[in-house]
Amino acid sequence: MRAKIRQQVKPLLYRIERLDEDKYGYLLISPMFIALSILAFYPLLRTLWVSIHGNDLYGRTPIGEFVGMDNYAAILTGDANIIMPYPFFDSGDPFGSALVVTLVITAASVTIGTVMGLGMAVILNKEFRGRAYARMIVILPWAIPIVIQGMMFYLLFQPSISFLTAPLHDLGLVSSNPLISTRDSIIIMILVDAWRRIPFIALIILAGLASIDQSLYDVARVAGASKWQQFRMITFPLIKPVVFIGMIFYTISSMKIYGVVEASAGCRTVPTLSCLVVETFRQQRWGTASAVAFITAILIGAIVTVYLVQFRSEVSGGE
Repeated sequence: MRAKIRQQVKPLLYRIERLDEDKYGYLLISPMFIALSILAFYPLLRTLWVSIHGNDLYGRTPIGEFVGMDNYAAILTGDANIIMPYPFFDSGDPFGSALVVTLVITAASVTIGTVMGLGMAVILNKEFRGRAYARMIVILPWAIPIVIQGMMFYLLFQPSISFLTAPLHDLGLVSSNPLISTRDSIIIMILVDAWRRIPFIALIILAGLASIDQSLYDVARVAGASKWQQFRMITFPLIKPVVFIGMIFYTISSMKIYGVVEASAGCRTVPTLSCLVVETFRQQRWGTASAVAFITAILIGAIVTVYLVQFRSEVSGGE
């Protein structure tokens, strides 16, 4: 029996040994890719299935009534008959709608966080005394649990106990209670999200900086290039792919912001897409909440696609 199995497996092993490096690499990662695909796509497909049914999916009947795209149409058109804690999009009050608030927080946070993360990575890549301790301290905001981060900023801007709110209010920068003002709370959420994600993107960029051949800088110094010219002509072009990768993960995380919002200002004050999904689920409107979740997934996929297209054009242009 063993001999028969050995005879059947031997040709397969021989074919595997004759594969080139690329095909052999794909073969090795294929089990992990299949497992991750199942874990990623099953919840997405299940969400789609729930979203095209009525909100009584887990009610008295085993499955809700099939409604097709009605949930999506009601959400995207702002149907007054659909019950949600706040609108998906409202042209009359854009900053009271989940889509606009999420996009504003994401765009501002990714811009601020990427620029500051790049600067932090460049500094941490230099040789100086205590660099190892500085790197450990820098990573602390990323290591703090999300709920604790939200509570920290809640206490920081709570008028009754904060030392910061009164001076900012006297300068006209915030209202007397910024945590109940949508405008002020959105700004606070941008700062919170940037603060907690700067270490993440800084570490990614730092890894890219460590891979640059230092002899390039020696040649540039001999040629008389300034520090700025070295950064513009050597550093940034070589770490640009790493920056793109970091921005992709950063954007995906910011689009799903929820924990720090709920723990600080609250979803009623800062209505994000994730807040809208959770709040609608709490109302036991399963089909509507699943439709919002699936739309959010499509938006994230579209933004990531734009990143990848831009990344591909940068790489092909560099070649």
